[in-house]
Amino acid sequence: MRYLVISDIHANLAAFEAVLAHAAGEFDFIWCLGDMVGYGPDPNECIARLQDFPHLCLAGNHDWAALGRLDIQSFNTDARVAVLWTQRELTPASRAYLESLPTNLVQDSFTLAHASPRQPVWEYVLDPLIAQRNFAYFDTPYCLIGHTHIPVIFRRIVTPSGEGCQTLLPPFRERMPLGEARALVNPGSVGQPRDGDPRASYAILDTETMTWDHRRIPYPVEITQEKMRARGMPARLIERLAYGR
Repeated sequence: MRYLVISDIHANLAAFEAVLAHAAGEFDFIWCLGDMVGYGPDPNECIARLQDFPHLCLAGNHDWAALGRLDIQSFNTDARVAVLWTQRELTPASRAYLESLPTNLVQDSFTLAHASPRQPVWEYVLDPLIAQRNFAYFDTPYCLIGHTHIPVIFRRIVTPSGEGCQTLLPPFRERMPLGEARALVNPGSVGQPRDGDPRASYAILDTETMTWDHRRIPYPVEITQEKMRARGMPARLIERLAYGR
């Protein structure tokens, strides 16, 4: 089976459409790791578009915030503005879809969580130490996560002196064997990259060959920015899309 693995679309329809076009014909099913909404101008459109495909989707922290399930005082000022706008814009159908989403799932050899297996909705796995602590919280060989908006692989290693964790940057457009070691794998963000590369980020997972194919694709950032300006969104949220920060 070939899976299109995506995360953190954040209501950025232009980026989502670019990914779908780039990956067309190369996947059978979509795994979305959460944060369909938040920050961007097209929450209802992105939710509807995902439902055009066979898929499963998880709830992320921005999805929960849009439903009022999180205290948004923990969000920064610009993110709070976007959350409140999203809450007003969601259609009943979109709200019902978000309310139906689980926080984590197990699919054969893969655990799926938005943030981490330890705290599925909100924990940032940004370094090997946090990654290593999370291996105790899932039983499958691999765990797919999003939330940080940064594509990365944290691979568990065992040495004579003990256990550790290796950080790998996935090669671009190259099928990478997942290997036998347990790993936390992040495809990066479709609609809000934050690794200094503004291109949409996603991956193709082939479970027959157990390979991970990480990809980046440019999209018309200016279209999303124009929509955000028209909706009165904070300037910082608009400008950062051009820089991937």
